[in-house]
Amino acid sequence: MKKVIVIGSSNTDMVVCSEHLPKPGETVLGGDFMMAGGGKGANQAVAVAKMGHPVIFSAALGKDIFGDEAVARYKDYGIDTTYIVRKDTPSGVALILVDSKAQNSISVALGANNELSLEDVMPALDVIEEGDIVLLQLEIPMATVESAIAVAAERGARVILNPAPAAKVSTEALSKLYLITPNQTEAELLTGIEVTDEASAIKASEALCALGVKKVVITLGSDGAMLYEDGNSTIIPAHKVNAVDTTAAGDVYNGAMCAALAEGLSLVEALQFATKASAISVSRAGAQPSIPSREEVDNF
Repeated sequence: MKKVIVIGSSNTDMVVCSEHLPKPGETVLGGDFMMAGGGKGANQAVAVAKMGHPVIFSAALGKDIFGDEAVARYKDYGIDTTYIVRKDTPSGVALILVDSKAQNSISVALGANNELSLEDVMPALDVIEEGDIVLLQLEIPMATVESAIAVAAERGARVILNPAPAAKVSTEALSKLYLITPNQTEAELLTGIEVTDEASAIKASEALCALGVKKVVITLGSDGAMLYEDGNSTIIPAHKVNAVDTTAAGDVYNGAMCAALAEGLSLVEALQFATKASAISVSRAGAQPSIPSREEVDNF
């Protein structure tokens, strides 16, 4: 069984649920409030842990109450927190608005996340063994992401990039990836190709593979996801559920997929497993509180 190492962000999410998202200058009353752990990196690490697989999390937190609570929470989930560094900068915070149709708007104050350096991450990269999985996102400095990708690939890891939030990534970094998992918006930013259906998703995947990416998974929301590898595409259908909050759906998807891959499942099997996990998560409110257990996914 291979290790999963997640390198990324950790935030405290402050969530307000209301009938609709406010327009500029509008105040919306009557919403429910919830505060919970979040951040793409942390969400993905928690998802791996809740799937029952050991996970190392490399991140930066402030020396504040949010950071203290986050580390304690990760330990409770069974995450290896040895490689989390503490900074004088405040911990990251996300303000999340969710409407009655489960759509959201998110604003993130990166805080300590923005100070995570390659030097901070190197201790986690030093424990990589051939075939381990390293999962990254884009809520930490791009220089750290791209340097970590290079080191991890050189050491024989299967490097997976979830390119969220949407941003340009260098061709050199893309060429070292085992797998990239953009959504439609992110795929368009990376390739210049608008993704609206399977045909356009294939074109975007071909463009990414031409840049050196080995495998591509483009998530298509309620239409599922498309895997592109070795010139062939496979649609992994989504499960129909009553969506409440889509905040961490992509993070749950990526974390569950990595846990399954580390256990030796094929990529298609891992994506099918991840699809079940993310379907459960959107039926619940919050980021980390919405992540299902392994038993729930197996019984879905």
